[in-house]
Amino acid sequence: MENASKALLMAAGVLLGIMILSLAVYLFSSFAGTSSQIHANIEENQIAQFNSQFTTYEGKDNVTIHDVVSMASLATQNNQAYEIPYQAADENSSYIAVICNGVSIELGYKPNQTTEQRKNEIEQKYNKLISNEVNNISNEKGLPKYTVKVDISPVTKRVYRVTCNKIT
Repeated sequence: MENASKALLMAAGVLLGIMILSLAVYLFSSFAGTSSQIHANIEENQIAQFNSQFTTYEGKDNVTIHDVVSMASLATQNNQAYEIPYQAADENSSYIAVICNGVSIELGYKPNQTTEQRKNEIEQKYNKLISNEVNNISNEKGLPKYTVKVDISPVTKRVYRVTCNKIT
């Protein structure tokens, strides 16, 4: 009788241990899934916030050369921060191309340039764009306006091309 009660106690202990281990495994896998979901949500929010810097101009009728240069500057900063050399707009890459009236106006990473040289090249290029538009102002119309089309990659979910065209 004593042996039977000890055997029942041992069996109960083993069952209780298995239940505790099963609960631990379930909680671990549940929390791991939650953690990866939170990470994915954070990444989606960061991408959406980045894309919004470009998409806010889409559909507006008062976009000027200053806004176009701001977008190109942001794209250039991104391309240089990730050290992506100039390339054509490709939805599979992280390179952001800004095309204004059919001409690419952003700059990619040039490894043989110093930071100061890159900064000077950017300033010269964008100041030239702005000064050309200012010189062409007609008295009645003011600064020309642009339409903006933003293309988002289905692969990276990030902006990869911004197309700006002058409204005539």
